[in-house]
Amino acid sequence: MAGLLYLPRLFVYHAAAVSDSAQSETFKIMERRLLRVIMNPAMIVVWLTGPYLAYVSDFWLHPWFIAKFVLVVALTLSHHAFGRWRKAFERNENQHSQRYYRIANEAPTILLIAIVIFVVVKPF
Repeated sequence: MAGLLYLPRLFVYHAAAVSDSAQSETFKIMERRLLRVIMNPAMIVVWLTGPYLAYVSDFWLHPWFIAKFVLVVALTLSHHAFGRWRKAFERNENQHSQRYYRIANEAPTILLIAIVIFVVVKPF
């Protein structure tokens, strides 16, 4: 989760940097390492352990779990979008503004809050 919250914030700052500047190159290194060394392995662990835990706990048929699962898929899709955006920055082909990344930065937070509510409260 920390990576999903931090990477779009790096994009905000990177969007303000001049292409091919030393600052831009530093952001490229930070973004690449964050995604490849922390976020991608963490996502793999989530997708290996999460379904197993749901299976052994018999959560599969609970409505709250299905809603939570949909939100986890949405987090996974945002993870992949962040990866595409990082590649665009790597090629100096960013098409989005700082404002765009500021808004995108809120999506993982909102999804996280909703996931925690479904797991703790189990509203249905």
